[in-house]
Amino acid sequence: MTQPARLPLLKGSLDLLVLRALSWSPMHGFEIVTWLERAANGSLEIEDSALYQALYRLEERGMLEADWGVTANNRRARYYKIAPGGRASLKAETRNWMQ
Repeated sequence: MTQPARLPLLKGSLDLLVLRALSWSPMHGFEIVTWLERAANGSLEIEDSALYQALYRLEERGMLEADWGVTANNRRARYYKIAPGGRASLKAETRNWMQ
């Protein structure tokens, strides 16, 4: 069975994808990447540096909130959750994409 072709992310689309992932529940970085890759059936390749830049950018803009927590593997990680401003932005941007 062949691997699906990996798609490059368009500039600005990662922010929307991160907000979408976090609309389900709070997650740490690795969980976000795993969720996005699973949702895209393995066709997205997300670099760690791009993800964390997006997370910091969204947090700075008030679209995400973050707190330290402990993973299932008993490791310290920063958990991100969507803030009300992020939820509103996700709704507006999703509407724009659908048009």
